[in-house]
Amino acid sequence: MSSSLGGSSLQVHAVRFGPGQELLGSLQAFVEEAGLRAPFIITCVGSVTKATLRLANATATNQNELLHLSGQYEIVSLVGTLNPDAHLHICLSDSQGRTVGGHVMGDLQIFTTAEVVIGEASQLEFRREEDERTGFPELVVQRR
Repeated sequence: MSSSLGGSSLQVHAVRFGPGQELLGSLQAFVEEAGLRAPFIITCVGSVTKATLRLANATATNQNELLHLSGQYEIVSLVGTLNPDAHLHICLSDSQGRTVGGHVMGDLQIFTTAEVVIGEASQLEFRREEDERTGFPELVVQRR
């Protein structure tokens, strides 16, 4: 089931995180400090030396399919919502240009930089509720 609440104006925030910072935690801290209620990733470029991803075949009852990466990877895509709990997917490329992607579980240690542009739908609020069909806490969008 899906629904539409119509449009919303957009606020844009830009932030840069530096070497050694953990990207997911840094994003969550930024969202909390800024008081954002409906934030999402517009774009992100940068690099990481570590990442933990959940692969596509995981279910709510079997989330064991984790991929732990270590090395130098370019962030070629980062998408998703950030509030109240982040639901992000990332695509990373290695030194040979091979890509891997999945659901961000954390441990995204920044190598050189992460330049992130975050949007916020000003008239909306994001929250999560357990969905009995998927077994996961899914996005619920409300008007403020």
